[in-house]
Amino acid sequence: MTSDTQSADALIGLLQIMRRLRDPESGCPWDRQQTHRSIAPYAVEEAYELLDTIERNDTEELRDELGDLLFQVVFHAQMSSESGVFDFQDVVNAICEKLTRRHPHVYGDEKIENAGHQTTAWESHKAAERHSKERTGLLDGVPLALPALTRAGKLQKRAARIGFDWNAAQGTLVKVREELDELQQEIERGYTANIESEFGDLLFSCVNLARKLEVDPESALRGTNRKFEQRIACMESLARARSVTLDELPLEQLDALWEEAKSREQALVSPDAGQ
Repeated sequence: MTSDTQSADALIGLLQIMRRLRDPESGCPWDRQQTHRSIAPYAVEEAYELLDTIERNDTEELRDELGDLLFQVVFHAQMSSESGVFDFQDVVNAICEKLTRRHPHVYGDEKIENAGHQTTAWESHKAAERHSKERTGLLDGVPLALPALTRAGKLQKRAARIGFDWNAAQGTLVKVREELDELQQEIERGYTANIESEFGDLLFSCVNLARKLEVDPESALRGTNRKFEQRIACMESLARARSVTLDELPLEQLDALWEEAKSREQALVSPDAGQ
């Protein structure tokens, strides 16, 4: 295994590369002209690519994606260092101080019985930090740039802290059905201006239901997307075996291929299902 010294040397090498890329005279023209705002989308993109490798259990690519994400951190730190605001060491010191502060049961005398209690304590520490930064509103500090499903879940968790929440999943499921009925009414009335709003309400309620079921809605939808992709790919394979393409087939035959793809998928998951 790599020692701490070797890891430190590797990180120093990365910092040196970053400084060279940003060098006003000998650096890369593209890297030199970037700003925090211009490269911000790349950090989001790299985070999603990292998540993709984790879900595919690709350990070799995981290493590369972690490096890409680390490079984004180093890039932002270098630009801040050039403007005299902070540098990479300040970034590391800040996260070390935060982790120590938020783990008093590890670095202090506080007692935490289990992971659930730690989650509650962690949120309490975060709330205190927001208050110290004059972010006193219940929903202050939930990033606007989060994916909408993730942000909805975080907003709901904040509201739940003051008891503004359903007691159980069953109540949330009733709300989902209510929102679905309201959406259907707007569709039947032809009130297109209200359909988007009602659809948003339905999604928000579905996120609430997912939270009650302890399901991550982003992960659940990614799984469904992946399943849909796999089934379409299977349909394409089945169609090629019959010397046709999907766009040549009527809906009835597409439905039949879809069901066949589902059956093959279920057989792979449970080989004994058909016995």
